[in-house]
Amino acid sequence: MDKKQIEIIGDNHISSSVETPMVPNAFDKSDEEKIKNIQHHFGKIMEELGLDLTDDSLSGTPYRFAKMYVKELFYGLNPENKPKLSVFENKYGYKKMLVEQNITIDSSCEHHFLPITGHAHIAYIPKDKVIGLSKINRLVDYYAHRPQVQERLSLQILKDLQGTLETEDVIVMICAKHLCVSSRGIKDKDSFTTTIEFGGVFEEKVKRDEFLNIVNNQKL
Repeated sequence: MDKKQIEIIGDNHISSSVETPMVPNAFDKSDEEKIKNIQHHFGKIMEELGLDLTDDSLSGTPYRFAKMYVKELFYGLNPENKPKLSVFENKYGYKKMLVEQNITIDSSCEHHFLPITGHAHIAYIPKDKVIGLSKINRLVDYYAHRPQVQERLSLQILKDLQGTLETEDVIVMICAKHLCVSSRGIKDKDSFTTTIEFGGVFEEKVKRDEFLNIVNNQKL
């Protein structure tokens, strides 16, 4: 496959699964081993760019970069870091829509490893279970901290919440800016991307419209 074909396939957001593509032995190495190896390789990248790693300002960059990748930007790759999603019996008998909006998205595109930033808006209609509000935010943060495409991120959050809450009545909307669009290629600074995934009662237009009306008319 030539370089042009590789770029086209990546820009088309082709994906074969809702799961993040990973090798079977992804966690055989410790975080410390990964940091050490990434530090070495990123130092070589900096050298290829002509940077002087003996300079005081640059000498620690390979380590900082490696630690950031393993411990911060991509901590969501490791299932051991998944937040515990506490659910509770719906003792109030609340059966209407519950919306958690303006959840911060801080992710990275898997094609160029550039930032994806924006917000997620999520709603569900409880049946027997409800979830702590902060747990929704933590779940979004977990899945966002992987190399991602926005479509997959939306589906991963949706499927996880549906399974945890034992209901299909969940909707996930993400609006985000992609630096791979704004800082390279077309360099469009103002565009943003919206994805929406849903199931259950949200298949009905009236329910989706109710959700969208809440999101579009949000007030603090």
